[in-house]
Amino acid sequence: MAKFDVLEQQVPLILIVPGLHNSGPEHWQTKWELERGDCVRVDLGMWEKPHRNTWVNKLNLAIHRADRPVILVAHSLGCYAVAWWANYEQPAHGNPVLGALLVAPPEVDTIDSSSPLATFAPTPEIEMPFDTIVVASHDDHYIPYERARRLASVWGGQFADAGRSGHINADSGLGSWAFGQF
Repeated sequence: MAKFDVLEQQVPLILIVPGLHNSGPEHWQTKWELERGDCVRVDLGMWEKPHRNTWVNKLNLAIHRADRPVILVAHSLGCYAVAWWANYEQPAHGNPVLGALLVAPPEVDTIDSSSPLATFAPTPEIEMPFDTIVVASHDDHYIPYERARRLASVWGGQFADAGRSGHINADSGLGSWAFGQF
């Protein structure tokens, strides 16, 4: 194996983990995937009627198929796929996931049981075994701001205030969302 190949394998792969309905063409996740060479979307499927264990299994497969360490970049319900994956798999700290950016997690514990989000309840109350940043907006209609701050604490992560950015999705008009890139 050439020296270059070894170095390339050490650069983390960013796995994009969309939420309910996937991320459309104007969503920052899609823009990152198209603009950056280090991002790959995880096809969780069942976008309109998600199934927790199916999403977790597909995420697990994507993580283990990566040929290098990964960073998870999840939006909305995808944040819970990451949390449930960490809960079920209990990986070693930083292996194979180096970190996660969890953006705009919705409330799943106090919603109507007929909601497609309800299958992800209850919220796994675990400290993530990798560095985690939870990002939330003051005017996200899917979760109260203080609840999102508590999730960062429950998951053992840092919290980033995205101001008034709605659900931090395509409707927020963020383009490539420079604030979220690292």
